[in-house]
Order: sequence, then C-alpha cells, then structure tokens
Amino acid sequence: MSERGDQELLLVGVGIMGRPYVAAARRLGLRVRAIEAHDWAGGIEDLVDAVEPSQGRYGSLDELWAETVHAAVLASRPDGIFGFTESHVLGAAMAQDRFGLPGPSLQAAVISRNKALQRGRFRAHEIGQPEYLLTNDLADSAEWAGARLPVVVKPLSSAGSDGVELVADADAFDRAALRRASERPLLVESALEGPEYSWEALVRDGEVWFSNLTAKTTTGPPNFVELAHRVAAPLSTADADRVAELGRSVLSAIGMRTGIVHLEFRMTSSGPAVMEVAVRTPGDYIMELCTLAYGIDWHEMVVRLAIGAELPPPPEGPVRHAASLFVTSDPGVVVAVDGLDAVRSHPAVVDAAFKVSVGDTVGQTSSSLQRTGYAVLAADSPEELEEAIEFTRRTLSIKTVPAATEE
Repeated sequence: MSERGDQELLLVGVGIMGRPYVAAARRLGLRVRAIEAHDWAGGIEDLVDAVEPSQGRYGSLDELWAETVHAAVLASRPDGIFGFTESHVLGAAMAQDRFGLPGPSLQAAVISRNKALQRGRFRAHEIGQPEYLLTNDLADSAEWAGARLPVVVKPLSSAGSDGVELVADADAFDRAALRRASERPLLVESALEGPEYSWEALVRDGEVWFSNLTAKTTTGPPNFVELAHRVAAPLSTADADRVAELGRSVLSAIGMRTGIVHLEFRMTSSGPAVMEVAVRTPGDYIMELCTLAYGIDWHEMVVRLAIGAELPPPPEGPVRHAASLFVTSDPGVVVAVDGLDAVRSHPAVVDAAFKVSVGDTVGQTSSSLQRTGYAVLAADSPEELEEAIEFTRRTLSIKTVPAATEE
C-alpha cells in the first residue's frame, strides 16, 4: 500500500457497500475523511483517517447530510468529494460546486434526486420515456390514468423499487389512490413494455470514458423488485448504438460533468426509453460485477475522477462474465436456512450470504430491502455463468412458516 500523501478524499457515506472506495483511496495514497450516520460512524473508525458523524440517515433527509458536508469541507479542504448513495448526492454536489471540485454538477445532482425533474428535462430534450403526470393527489389523476392503464405510480425520490407500483385496472387504481392518499406528490406513468437494462458510465468533463450495459431480471408487476443483474450484456449493433446515443443525450440533458452515472431504461419496440437516472453508485454489486467483468477496479476509477487524477487506458471489452443474484422468500417466520456452504464452494461464486437468520420475520417482497439472500458470480463463459446461477437458485434455501397472529 502506498504511503498516504498530501491529498485527501472526503467520502460522504460509507456503510458496507462503500468500503471499496476506502480501499481504492488507500491504494492511491490518499487520506480518507468520511461523513457517516451516527449509527454507522463507530464501525468505520479503523478504516479511515477521520469520521464526521452526521444526523442524516440512509434514504432520508438530504439536508442533514449536506449540513455536515459543508462544515467538514470548511474545516479540512479536501482534494475530492464523493457522495456514495442517494441521500448523499446533493450535499456532495453542493460542496463540489462551491469549492470548484470535480463532480456531476449541482444541476445533475438535483435532477438525479427528483424523478419529476427528470421527466420534464427529458421531454424538453425529446428523449424517449413514458407518458407521465405529476400529481399532488393520486385520486385526481384517475381520469388521466384510466385512459392509459396499466400505469406505474412512484414517489419522486426513492431507490430499490421502494414505493414503485404497477396498477393494472381502474379498480386497482382506486384502491391505490385510497391507500396512498397521504403520499404527495407522486408520478403516474404509462407502463412501458420491454426488457429492463441499466447503463453505467464513468464520465469525465461530460464525455464517457467507459460504459457498461447490465441486463436485469425482476419480479415483474406490481413492484418490479430486481432479482438478477448480468453485466456486459450483449445487444445487436443497432440497439447498442441506440443505447449509446440515449446515454449521451441523457448526460447532456442533465448537465453531467464528472463521476458515475446509473441510467435505467427499457428496450421497447420503438427503442430505449428512460425509466430514471442517478449520479451515484449503482446498487446490487454492479460495481463489483463491472470490476470482475472488465479487469479494472471501478471503485478506483471513481476515486480517480473525484480527485482529478489520471485514468488508465479504458478496457477493450469484457474479460469475464459476471452476475449478481438475489433471493426472495415467502412471508413469515424463518425456520431454516440451507445451502450457503455449498454455494460458496462453487468455483464461480465470488461471494454469497443470507440476509436473514432463523427466527427473523420476512415481509411481502415489495422492495429490494425485503430480499433475503444474494450471490455474486463470475465465470469464463456465458454458459458457465448460467450454470452457476441455476445452481445457486436451486441450492440457496430459506424456509418460512406463516407468522402467528394474535387473537
């Protein structure tokens, strides 16, 4: 490991999934200061040079994170700032903008955090997307939705499919309007048909340095919880060109400058159509999959972008095939978990774990937070990867029984 030099990286949020950024910064010889939620701060004290506790919590109140970021930057002027996940993006971008540091741009960060702003911006730039209506009262949008059923209802700022719901008919819409009467504002969108993908790009000064295409498998309606991701996904030349053009158009529309972009879309019969865009780390181990697939450390590339460091030549293409797989379980009390040792011993399995234990109660799967296990896999051929995925699906077992109800 390199000796720590004069440069400092400020990481806004680390948690568990952000720890590879700390390791990458260390390899580059950087001092690392972190901003972390009070509940998590103690767990990373041994990993970084300094921790600034924040009143912010993951998934809520961007403002509390932004407050801590600004104070930390005033106290110790870093050479780079990186906001790890959704609630960190805006505070990091405000500081990057204020102190002239590399970042996605304040405009891109704001748009990234608000799906309604995305819809308006993409419409102005004539980028393919669903029809949409922004409403402050879901019941008032019944006529508009009724002419376009099925529709998707979603909050303006969320992650992991939380709050995303497909509504198939008028009766279901009325029930959703009653159930979600206190939620406001909401987006109502025409439902798109076609396979789901995401496009991950490492961007410097508005130009794509390297990008990846990820094919997604989901639970489907009504919540579309993601169950698998396969990176370096193949497409026809024509479709690959359409996706590349879509990516460039979105970067231009949101004013993206420097950092990582995660763009989700469906490949419809009329071409790719945007679902949403984010200027933060993609979830579900996609960064780790890209590292396995392309032979470069994507976390390190993001750190290099954040401090304005030189980048190596981009990869020519994938060197391996990689995927992440997620387990969902029937609602109830967990009574048995099996198969983990066998899965971990498979040569294509890089990492695997259960996210529940015997005695835990599992709810209905409506977002990524309810998934109960995962595996990260890599293989030398697509056939070997698919065999490993099927083996993992068959072998990881979580048994539940219905939870007892009180009389």
